[in-house]
Amino acid sequence: MHLATLLLDGANAVLILMLVALGLAIVFGLMNVINLAHGEFLMLGAYVVLAAGQAGLPFWVGLALAPPAVALVGLVAEEVLVRHTYTRLLDTILATWGLSLVLRQAAVLLYGPGSHSVVPPDLGAVTIAGSPYPVYRLVVMAISLTAIAATFALFFRTRFGLAARAVIANRAMASCLGIDTRRLDRWTFAVGAGLAGLAGAAMAPLIAVDPQAGLGWLVPAFLAILVGGLGSIAGPLVGAAGIGGLDSLTAAVASPVWAQLAVFVAAILVIRLRPTGLIARRRRES
Repeated sequence: MHLATLLLDGANAVLILMLVALGLAIVFGLMNVINLAHGEFLMLGAYVVLAAGQAGLPFWVGLALAPPAVALVGLVAEEVLVRHTYTRLLDTILATWGLSLVLRQAAVLLYGPGSHSVVPPDLGAVTIAGSPYPVYRLVVMAISLTAIAATFALFFRTRFGLAARAVIANRAMASCLGIDTRRLDRWTFAVGAGLAGLAGAAMAPLIAVDPQAGLGWLVPAFLAILVGGLGSIAGPLVGAAGIGGLDSLTAAVASPVWAQLAVFVAAILVIRLRPTGLIARRRRES
C-alpha cells in the first residue's frame, strides 16, 4: 500500500474514533454513565442512511437525518431508562447493556441478521503524492473535523457548555446555583448519541451495515478515554489519536490481530504508568 494512502486511511480511522470517543466521554464526564449502548447508536446512524437510500432519498439526505434521528432515540432512552439509574454506576452499566441488546435485536427484526452495503456518492478520486485517493474518504475526515470543532464550540462558547462544565466540576454546587442539571443530563445524552450516529452515517459506505457494526468501535473508544484521561474534553481526542493511529498502522504493517494486541498492550502500559490519563498527568505536572 502506498505510504500516502496508508497515512490518510489512518487519519480517517483516527478522526472517526475521536468522534465516537468524544460522544462517549461527554456522557460519562457529565452524567457518570458508562454507556454500553454507544456502539449501537453508531450502528443506528448507519441504518438511517441505509433506510434513506432504500426509500429513494439521496445519500446526503440520509447523512443529514442520521444525527438528529439517533439523538432522538438517545433522548427517549435517557428519559425512559437511563435517568432512573443515576448515582448507581453498576445499574447504568446493566441498563445500557440491555439497551444495546434491544437495539441490536430491533435491527435484526427490521433488516435481518445479514449485512447490507451503502453505495457511496460518486465523488471520484484525487491524486495525492502520486496515489489516487477517494474523495469521499476526505469528505468523511472533513465531516469529523467539523463535528469535533462544533462540539468544542458548544462546550466552550455557549451558555449550555458553561453550565455543562460547571456540572462536570461540581454537580451539587451547580445545582445550588440554579443550573437545571436534569435538563443538561437529557440533552447531553442526546448530543453524545447524535455524535455516534453521525460517525455511523459517515462510515456507512465504508463498512458492512449489520447489527454488529458498532461493536468494533466501543472498546477502542473506551480505551481512548482511559488513555487520554477525563480531566478535559481534549483528553479523549488525544487517546483516540494514539489508539486509532497505532491500530491502523499496525494493521497495515502486520495484521488486524497484531493491531488489537498492540493497542491493548499500549493501553495497559499507559494506564499503569499514568492512571489518570495523559492529559490529566500533564496538567498536574505543570
